[in-house]
Amino acid sequence: MRAETTIDPPTTEQLPAGAYLHAFWGILYRELLRFVHQRSRFFSALVRPLVWLAVFAAGFRAALGISIIAPYDTYITYEVYIAPGLCAMVLLFNAMQSSLSMVYDREMGSMRVLLMSPLPRGYLLLCKLIASALVALPQVYAFLAIAWWFGVEPPPLGYLWVAPALLLVGLMLGGLGLFISSFIRQLENFAGVMNFVIFPMFFLSSALYPLWKMQEAGTWLYALCRANPFTYAVELIRFSLYGQWQTEPALAVAGGCLLFVLAAIVAFNPQRGFMRQRAGG
Repeated sequence: MRAETTIDPPTTEQLPAGAYLHAFWGILYRELLRFVHQRSRFFSALVRPLVWLAVFAAGFRAALGISIIAPYDTYITYEVYIAPGLCAMVLLFNAMQSSLSMVYDREMGSMRVLLMSPLPRGYLLLCKLIASALVALPQVYAFLAIAWWFGVEPPPLGYLWVAPALLLVGLMLGGLGLFISSFIRQLENFAGVMNFVIFPMFFLSSALYPLWKMQEAGTWLYALCRANPFTYAVELIRFSLYGQWQTEPALAVAGGCLLFVLAAIVAFNPQRGFMRQRAGG
């Protein structure tokens, strides 16, 4: 009788470098396919900021005067001011949509395929975040192209300068969404939980109103806006779009929040992490 032989799966050390690149491309390709097949997701990502730009901005333009503030060197229209905040809105909703897909994959059992990979889960997490952020970039640039017809005309090189800022903010918001999704066990609970995250983050920031306006409204409101990481994400996009790099606090806060969220996910993962398959799933 011949002894049965078993083949052990390769360890992380035995994997070739190309396996990591192949895994990243597979995750990115899956995100791109999902985005292409969900055309309503693209249009809904544009409808929200365009409604603010075309409708609300027209009404607020007379009520809200914008003084000369950095990075602008002259008086600007309200449409120009809120454009960076609306870019951040596109990234925020895309991050939440990506987190929703993680909850859906866990509910449907699709995550089992991802967990079969011998690659480190931390690397798979990073691939997921980068893929989600890259998918969001065309949506932001599509919005900026439409916003140009509303008078939002940053310097031509600003469209290149803002790309790294968009990627960093997309990673930060995507990490936050994935961290929150690790606590959500049922798909039906996702929308309710996200409403307590998206709207406070967006409205308690400098996306729609300058911080000096918030300070005039109340000291406590100004303090909340200053403590909101989304405020720094908006300012990072705003300054980068106009080629000004006096963004050290914003860059530090955005990068620090990303590292903190990633560390929290890694620390949380061994017990109830977002990439664990549900028992019996």
